[in-house]
Amino acid sequence: MTFQEITENLKQKFGTAIVEVKETVQPDPYIIVDPNSLKEISKYLRDEEILTFDFLNCLSGLDLKGKLAVVYHISSMKHKHSFVLRVEVPTDAPTVPSIESIWKSANWHEREAFDMYGIIFSDHPDLRRILMPYDWEGHPLRKDYQVPEFYNGMKVTY
Repeated sequence: MTFQEITENLKQKFGTAIVEVKETVQPDPYIIVDPNSLKEISKYLRDEEILTFDFLNCLSGLDLKGKLAVVYHISSMKHKHSFVLRVEVPTDAPTVPSIESIWKSANWHEREAFDMYGIIFSDHPDLRRILMPYDWEGHPLRKDYQVPEFYNGMKVTY
């Protein structure tokens, strides 16, 4: 299926939960979905026979100055098509539903987005830092992040 066909299918099924369609973005057009509908949409994308998105390629965090985003690249091995969806949340309340129960590969990807951007994935089974030490303060990939001068008495060089 093409991007347009998948998008139309989702619009018919979920209506206003499809916040925006970015069709002209290259190389990967994407849709922005309401975070409150993310889990339901993801489950539909996985389970609907004509879609069968059975593989989460990657999940990435983004800092868009004033809001944070999570981008999901998914593929169907059965139908040989792919799709990109995104959710956006305010920086001061960065909570997104976990999709780990839908695509198990989301587990460590969500932990990385939590660690680097501070995005909280509700219902994640083990949401804790994965790259930084457990007691590190802040989220290094946020645009407003200030590298500390010292960590546990050691000078931080960068």
